Amino acid sequence: MKCQICQKEKIVSQILKCCLDCIRNFPEKTKKFIFNAHKISKEKFDLPYPPPKEGKIVCNLCQNRCQMGDNEISFCGLRKNEKGKLKILAGTNEAILRWYFDPLPTNCVASFVCEGSKKFGKKNLAIFYGACTFDCLFCQNWHFRFLTKNLEPKFKVEEIVKIIDKETFCVCFFGGDPTPQLPHALKLAKEMAKKGLRVCWETNGGMNENLLRKMAEISLKSKGIIKFDLKAFNENLNLALTGVSNRQTLKNFEILAKEYLPKAKGIFLVASTLLVPGYIDKKEVFDIANFISKLNPEIPYSLLGFYPHYLMKDLPLYTFKEAKECFKIAKEAGLKKVNLGNLHLFI
Repeated sequence: MKCQICQKEKIVSQILKCCLDCIRNFPEKTKKFIFNAHKISKEKFDLPYPPPKEGKIVCNLCQNRCQMGDNEISFCGLRKNEKGKLKILAGTNEAILRWYFDPLPTNCVASFVCEGSKKFGKKNLAIFYGACTFDCLFCQNWHFRFLTKNLEPKFKVEEIVKIIDKETFCVCFFGGDPTPQLPHALKLAKEMAKKGLRVCWETNGGMNENLLRKMAEISLKSKGIIKFDLKAFNENLNLALTGVSNRQTLKNFEILAKEYLPKAKGIFLVASTLLVPGYIDKKEVFDIANFISKLNPEIPYSLLGFYPHYLMKDLPLYTFKEAKECFKIAKEAGLKKVNLGNLHLFI
């Protein structure tokens, strides 16, 4: 497809209409295309874009810091200004989620380094939260949006705790993302840790710093892993692909690497990046890997195969040749533990 800014034929998603080079080099020119893409995405599920910023009711749960006016809802869809008061639609006593057991080893982002991958016969409890603080145009789990829209099914902490049995080795909170419902997730995580389970997280990393620290403490004590999905390093590219900034994500990753990783016994912090064709290239991988390496070259990093999904169904698959080049680049940036995941999705 032809980029609507530079008019060159490149790998360009129809929903964004602009290429990687223009997104990086001409952020002002790409603003309207980025805005329109995410407006379409969010309106499909009756959610606002951009995050509301003019109201008096403020939510500080994540990087979006929504400021909602009368009857406005938050970016994630779970907070509302109702008659001048903050109404929490889900995520404290009850959360919108689905859960299921996965036999170990499972398709975990950290499976190439985690202890659970060795526990044949044991199982992981997957907690799939039905809301998110990002709006990824390529989302591989985009069906969580139906849970947000319908505000169901809902589960209390005690309902989930009851399903644990002696074969359950670990629990992973993901989605969507656990961030919009972290008050619920943290309560549940504490109960899981008490039962001897390893508590892990897969997240975009955009939660506020206080909540991040609570997550970190639980995972440290339970020998769990926090897995950050670093979507992009360039801020405007992150904005184009996810609808929001990555500043909080990078800041939080740095906090974990500097303050908590030194205390960990074993694998604690893992990063991953989805190789989105036309948008995540060798430069982007190098910049992310270089950022991680400067913090600690021992941090494991997984490059994941892309499958055309949600509003980026028109993109091709990544070639195995390109993926191997990205793998090499990540190693050259100084990382010692690099992995290629979802190998079946490379061509």
